[in-house]
Amino acid sequence: MTQDERWMERYKEVTDFIEINHRNPSKHRIEEHDMLNWLKANRKALNAGKMKPERVEKFRKLLEMTEQYRRKNQYE
Repeated sequence: MTQDERWMERYKEVTDFIEINHRNPSKHRIEEHDMLNWLKANRKALNAGKMKPERVEKFRKLLEMTEQYRRKNQYE
């Protein structure tokens, strides 16, 4: 499996998780740590300008999706 295939597999896993659960991966649930760490590492690469150009657009769409489910006050 190439690096690009692994990246796409992880991308699909994270997008499916967000669409199914209507929330972002939690830092408090151990089973979700891999997804959260992948998101943080790719966000860091994007901000540093080190992300491959073909991945940038897809990852920006994923970030828009995560903003939609940003922290929300449970009492609202």
